[in-house]
Amino acid sequence: MRQVTVGATPGEHAAAGPPQGPAAPGDAGPPEKEAAPSDTGPSSVAAPELDCRAFYARMAGGVTVVTAQGPAGPAGSTVSAVTSLSADPPLLLICLGNASRTLAVVEASGRFAVNLLAESQRARAELFADPAVGAAERFAATGHRRELAVPVLADTLGWAVCLVEDVRRYGDHSLVVGRIAAAHTAVGRPLLWHDRAFASLGGAPVAAPALDGAPVVATRPVRESS
Repeated sequence: MRQVTVGATPGEHAAAGPPQGPAAPGDAGPPEKEAAPSDTGPSSVAAPELDCRAFYARMAGGVTVVTAQGPAGPAGSTVSAVTSLSADPPLLLICLGNASRTLAVVEASGRFAVNLLAESQRARAELFADPAVGAAERFAATGHRRELAVPVLADTLGWAVCLVEDVRRYGDHSLVVGRIAAAHTAVGRPLLWHDRAFASLGGAPVAAPALDGAPVVATRPVRESS
C-alpha cells in the first residue's frame, strides 16, 4: 500500500530551470548587514543570505522524462531529480513538483516510467518541459509504446517501469519511490542539466540504438489488472 506523508507547507518557490527538481526559496532581499569574511572564498555567503538556487544550479544531473498513464491519457514531464535508491530491492527515487499533473497521474495509477535521454535529445527534454504544450501534443510528437501499461519513449538511453512504493511531500515537491518492475538500457551518452542549461559529457558522441524490439528485463513479476 502506498503511503503519503505530508511534510512542510509548500511556499512560493522559483525552480532552478526547465527540468523538474528540488526548488528553492526566492531571494529574501538585501541583507541587514555585511556578511563576515569566510575562508571558502569571495563567492561564499552567510546562511541567512544564501540563495539555495545558486547551490542547486551547480549540481549536475542526468535529464529524464517521467511518464505515466491516466484515464484521460498519458502524462509526462522532464525531470532531473532522479536517483537510484536501492539495488535489493531495486528502487528508484524521483522528485516532482506538487502541482505537476504527472505527479497526480503517478499517484492515481500507482506506476510510472523513467526514460533516460541521450545528449542528442535536448528538443525532447524541452518539449516535455514546456508548460504551453499539453500532454497529448507531447506524446503525439514522440515515439512511444507501452510496457506494463506505462508509456515508454523510443530511442532513449534506457527506461525503467516502476511500481509506486511511497510518496512523501516536502515543501513544494514530492519524493516518489518506485520499485523497478522492468527495465532496458542502450549504449549512448546522457543529456545533462547543469548551471541552468543543458550540457553533455566531453569526448566523441555515441549514438543510441533504436528502442523498438529491445529486450525487457523483468525484475519483479507484475500482474496486470483486467
